[in-house]
Amino acid sequence: MEIKMSIIPGGKLGKVGKISVKQGEFVKNGAVLAQVETSKGNRSIKATVDGVVQKILFDEGAQVCSNAVMFIIEENTVQQTADENPVAEKAELQHINTDLLVIGGGPGGYVAAIYAAKNGLKVTLAEKAELGGTCLNVGCIPTKALVKSAEICRNIYESKHFGVNIDGVATVDMTRVIERKNEVCSRLVDGIDYLMKKNNINHIKGSASFVSPTEVKIEGETDYLVSAKDVIVATGSKISNINIPGIDLPVVMNSTSALSCNQLPKSITIIGGGVIGMEFAFIYKNFGAEVHVIEFMDRLLTMVDPDISQEIYDIATEAGIKVNTSSKVVKIQSSTDGSAVVTYQNEDGEHLVVTEKVLVAIGREPNLDGLMIDKTDAELNERGRGIKVDAHMRTNVEHLYAIGDVTNIIQLAHVASHQGIVAVKNILGKNVEMDYSAVPNVIFTSPEIASVGKNENECKANNVGYTVSRFDFAGNGKALTMNEPRGYIKLIKENTTQKIIGGSIIGADASALISVLTLAIQNGLGEEEIAHTIFPHPTTSEVIHEAAMGFGLGALHQ
Repeated sequence: MEIKMSIIPGGKLGKVGKISVKQGEFVKNGAVLAQVETSKGNRSIKATVDGVVQKILFDEGAQVCSNAVMFIIEENTVQQTADENPVAEKAELQHINTDLLVIGGGPGGYVAAIYAAKNGLKVTLAEKAELGGTCLNVGCIPTKALVKSAEICRNIYESKHFGVNIDGVATVDMTRVIERKNEVCSRLVDGIDYLMKKNNINHIKGSASFVSPTEVKIEGETDYLVSAKDVIVATGSKISNINIPGIDLPVVMNSTSALSCNQLPKSITIIGGGVIGMEFAFIYKNFGAEVHVIEFMDRLLTMVDPDISQEIYDIATEAGIKVNTSSKVVKIQSSTDGSAVVTYQNEDGEHLVVTEKVLVAIGREPNLDGLMIDKTDAELNERGRGIKVDAHMRTNVEHLYAIGDVTNIIQLAHVASHQGIVAVKNILGKNVEMDYSAVPNVIFTSPEIASVGKNENECKANNVGYTVSRFDFAGNGKALTMNEPRGYIKLIKENTTQKIIGGSIIGADASALISVLTLAIQNGLGEEEIAHTIFPHPTTSEVIHEAAMGFGLGALHQ
């Protein structure tokens, strides 16, 4: 018998208080199992049958949503001692035959599962944690929820510029910020669960490990042995282990724990000036914290062109973020007053930074934990970093595919989703290859950064003759009304074909504008096609038109 959380209005979450029973304990119908704190007061979660508590699915202090299963009770009207009736042993493996088994329920896995089901395949999906994977639970979505809260905070600080005076002192309720983030994530995860049911996908919660290339054991509440015609591995990535003395101190957070921290630090040192590090740097700065960034490389965001990197460095430092590049963190210590002390070295010697917290934001790596991939004879990439696949997303083993971060090709959620579709198309007998020539990438700093196609460094490295056209947001009316004049768009045209082969945007709405450039590059458009397109006014999209005009007569508003 599943004992579930009652409905909490508005999709809000409750907090598990005292749990009154233990696993293996006999309870009577009506007995209080736990208390849950909600915005409307405490609720008692009660047993609905006599029986033995087989499973407790939440810890004290955890957050719980409506209809979440909290306890599992084996119905039994005769009370027995713990020795007479320990938690029931699991039954033998249950066997399942399926057309497709997808291991992992992130943006790659669940999209592949849905696409396969819509194409008539019998699909089973195994996920040991929450549906949605890293992206929906501890990555893209929760981070962007914090970005939005921080953006509103910054807008309040700057409201006088727009002629709006805020009476009193604006404060950040970090507990509510985290609650809202959880609500957003919970709603999306519930939506994926609905899509699993809608498309008749057999969703099993448990840890998967290979027995053979087409046989997988799934260990969970019930254990299964799944035999599949085809298998897609979509187990994603995990936070990389970094060998820095003191990294396990209580003052140190990683990107996952930072997303659940309901106390806003007054000051923070961020180790790593990559995507995760810089997104959090602007989040904390916009919330009003003192922010230090320490980056090992000689510039921030090394995946973008040096001029874009320099622009975000200038914007960050003007905003008050203290950035140290070409610097190596030596150790992290905790002082007697509980502060974090970070020691780093650069060409000027050894330095100390003292802040309330430290956030380590240095990369992710493919997650192969517990998968027993060696049972399949699938080849791994160089140094064992991820599963090796071809352009069809196939491994070297027949009927075995891999997609997403576990392949270590491009660690982006939307790439994983598209790889999932490509894999399923090939499973269905279509000869489809993955094309990486027009993959958009967005970094949610303030302002946003987005890029697609080739950048200047790639063109130079491959001896591609190219021309650049740039237009500044300072010449865009909509950007000025938003008080976001910083940044620019840069288009790259190949001289031989006259086609647009790359583009970068740093400025307002970059995350939305990049889709236009992606469509242009994907379809081989040139400057003329863009210049002859009517863009609505006043919008930030006009910077694209102006940059295209820049290849010919020149931009009109610059």
